[in-house]
Amino acid sequence: MGEWLVLLSYGDQGWMDEILDGARVTVLLALATLPFGLAFGLVLAVAKNSGERSLEIAANVYTTIFRGLPELLTLFIVYYGGQVALQKLINLFSDTYVEVNAFVAGMVALGAVFSAFSSEVFLSAFRGIPPGQGEAALALGLTRFQAFRLVILPQLIRLSLGGLSNLWLVLLKETALVSVIALDDMLRKTQIAVGATKQPLLFFSVCCAIYIVMALISSRCLDGLDRHVNRGQEERG
Repeated sequence: MGEWLVLLSYGDQGWMDEILDGARVTVLLALATLPFGLAFGLVLAVAKNSGERSLEIAANVYTTIFRGLPELLTLFIVYYGGQVALQKLINLFSDTYVEVNAFVAGMVALGAVFSAFSSEVFLSAFRGIPPGQGEAALALGLTRFQAFRLVILPQLIRLSLGGLSNLWLVLLKETALVSVIALDDMLRKTQIAVGATKQPLLFFSVCCAIYIVMALISSRCLDGLDRHVNRGQEERG
């Protein structure tokens, strides 16, 4: 027991500072991916709901690809494929060697998958909003953008929040995949600690506990956000 406490301490003999630093990277990666995934997912949902055949086909092809590919394979394609493509582009102008940043590659890959799934959540929310509301807003003199921002978007957020909350928790877990491209997230730091100390049960248990704590904190925050966006509904009920 005393040896475990030493291993979980801070400083030269312990590994807790390294693991917590990895947890920081995990949270930052998830937070950096979220706005990109949400914004592009909303664009895809608008395209699918636009009634324009070409936009619908393009959006459906995108979501089919990234919902069908394993997340790990998507990560490899973005990281290694992006490396090759970027290097060939740079070679057109110079012989400089460039390397794709693992954090950016992870953000793009996870964001692509998140946007594909979030687009389906947004699309379901769109279909839950009566089309007459947008028409009424236009009849009152609002522009299409104003009608979307003031009438459609608030309802869209309320209707899609439950599904997006689940996707956030999935995203938080999927950040562990970036450990395979040498990004020092929590899982990679945990694996390094296991390799150095030969204590897999201890460190993987700690890693599990930190993930659970992050999920619990996220759930509490999302519950509060859900109560906030639905406060008007509760008052009317």
